[in-house]
Amino acid sequence: MKKRLIAMLLVLVLALSLAACGSSTTGNEPAAQSTSQGADQQPATATADPVEITFWHSYSEGEEKIFNDTVLTAFAAQHLEIKVNAIRMPYEGLDEQLITAVSGDAAPDVIRMDLTWVSQMAKLGALECVNGYDGFDAIAANALEGSLNTTLYKGQNYGLPLNANTTVAVYNNAVLAEYGFDAPPTTLDELMGALDKTDPANDKYLFCVSGSYNWAMLPFIWTLGGTVTDPDYTTASGYLNSASTVNALDTIVSWYNDGVIGPAIMGEQPDGWGGIEAGNYTMFVEGPWFFSSADKLDTYTPALVPSVDGRSISIVGGEDIVMTSTSKNKEAAWTFMQFMLEDEQQVAMAGAGMIPVTASAMAKIDTSASPYVAVYMEQLKTAEARIPCSSWPTIETILNTAFESVLRGQASSQEALDNAAAQIDELLAQE
Repeated sequence: MKKRLIAMLLVLVLALSLAACGSSTTGNEPAAQSTSQGADQQPATATADPVEITFWHSYSEGEEKIFNDTVLTAFAAQHLEIKVNAIRMPYEGLDEQLITAVSGDAAPDVIRMDLTWVSQMAKLGALECVNGYDGFDAIAANALEGSLNTTLYKGQNYGLPLNANTTVAVYNNAVLAEYGFDAPPTTLDELMGALDKTDPANDKYLFCVSGSYNWAMLPFIWTLGGTVTDPDYTTASGYLNSASTVNALDTIVSWYNDGVIGPAIMGEQPDGWGGIEAGNYTMFVEGPWFFSSADKLDTYTPALVPSVDGRSISIVGGEDIVMTSTSKNKEAAWTFMQFMLEDEQQVAMAGAGMIPVTASAMAKIDTSASPYVAVYMEQLKTAEARIPCSSWPTIETILNTAFESVLRGQASSQEALDNAAAQIDELLAQE
């Protein structure tokens, strides 16, 4: 079904005369007002026929309430010339629904979508490039680099980051004290200093890498000095199979073979969550969802990923906000997108657990009630995006297979990464 839908969309895209990337004027509507409204500005003036735009999102019930009651209400008050029809959509299959909607000329104007979908939809011609829209440069300068990179496709931005998450080191306080620490170690060398206190024979390991898949592996690969592609995401050869990345993967494999980390990396027990709770690990790396209840802060302490040579790098997750290429009200859509990136809206949605994506909004977040959030915000400043390209699902599988094959002793790190780099290069060349 998905292949048929994609084929339908490709036919449609060939028939569309897509605007050049960066066009900020559509010519089919009046120019929207600026989204920046200072305290001394007057409210927007109502028009007889406000422009209507449709916004698809997959906010949870609690998130949607804050969005509707606070954010959407504020937008309506400031922009009487635009009406936003916000529709809550199921997350599962939302990408396929977009393909169907675009091919049937029924797509919304704006969508909040998983950041890993953006490049795929951009390649299909479903999204509008926003680099040249008024105000983009200012937003880009304020946005976290890793989050902004998730909107890229072939060097151009097809949306804006909207909310983010990442992973940080989470320590079991009791095991940390047992291993001789009175605070989380800041460097990996410092953490390794407690290796003599571990007992792998009795499932007592130093820390945990939660799996051989990229979400768990890449923070360690990057922190150890490895890379996946060049900075422009155009080639993997010379980067994924470089000496630094081979050394990073070799180091992780040696941790596993020597009992520094537990069998969770191979999908075995004790796993990350169970092992950290049972005291099998001093530390594992996990997202903010781990702290779903406030009392966890009595037992666990979040901290930045232990650094190596000054590097502490994790991985970017979250959602982006995008405009569809078929929108008939692009200026109004862009006005709404900018509004969602303003500090007031970013801070409001933080009340629903959404971590902001701009430096200015982060500075305004009160973390006194949820102090763990401050650690995640700090980690996001150096977190990196997964490769923003339409073939990411396939690339993800290639990376996962390479990492697992080395951990199982089926190939050397150099062999596995050479093979993976060659495969990924072919996919990047097809972008």
